Amino acid sequence: MNTKNLFCREIVLDSRELVIPRTTYQRTLNEDRVRRIAAEFDERIANEPKVSSRGGRYYVFDGQHTIAARKFLNGGKDLPIRCKVFYGLTESDEALLFAQQTGASASLTAGARFRALIFGGDEDAMAFLKATEAVGLCVDYKQTRGAKRLACISTAFGLFQKVGDGVYREAMQAIVDAWKGDPDSLRAETVQGVVEFVDLYRGEYSRKRLVTRLRQMDPVVIFREGRAMTSLPGYKRYLYQVYRIYNGSSAKTALPMKF
Repeated sequence: MNTKNLFCREIVLDSRELVIPRTTYQRTLNEDRVRRIAAEFDERIANEPKVSSRGGRYYVFDGQHTIAARKFLNGGKDLPIRCKVFYGLTESDEALLFAQQTGASASLTAGARFRALIFGGDEDAMAFLKATEAVGLCVDYKQTRGAKRLACISTAFGLFQKVGDGVYREAMQAIVDAWKGDPDSLRAETVQGVVEFVDLYRGEYSRKRLVTRLRQMDPVVIFREGRAMTSLPGYKRYLYQVYRIYNGSSAKTALPMKF
């Protein structure tokens, strides 16, 4: 983001002048959230909406729910609102700032945040999207879960950043080849278990054996048995399920436990 020519000032704008760019990076307005904010609203301590002045229009990148709450309390009519207006932002800059917001009143879902990062051209997010689509999956911004739809965006993106493009693709391709995009195979716990396994045993494990062994198992087993396991902490419970499935009863091809 170029901040050389960036400056801001507070201006009172009529709410009808404020544009909410929902077709690009903004989320859908949550009416229930608006009513909750309105029920506790106090103008004396409310934050000013953050707005970008671009091309003669005012685009809201933070604060659409508080704007809607103000209108709700005004009988649904437009009204003057003091805004913090930024000058010098591009549309991509706005999207990245939207993705970084931390306001407790309207916290972002992982899908909404990632959609904004993609629109803003974030390099890590773009690389993750490319790697995910390369193995035949789509990133599900709405996080509704479905065949070949990766809804555990936060977990998968974090793993991508941890293990790198090569390991991530190798692991996700194994998941797709084993279970053909079954929604249960794309649970956060299953994805984490397989990615961590591939990262830990890369160069030692047989990809053919991994895919074959996983295919013989219902993917929900990794989630259920991992969740029930108490002897290992965190992600290692799910890594262990993949490790156990891979080894099976074969002493010849068994991998050593390294975690």
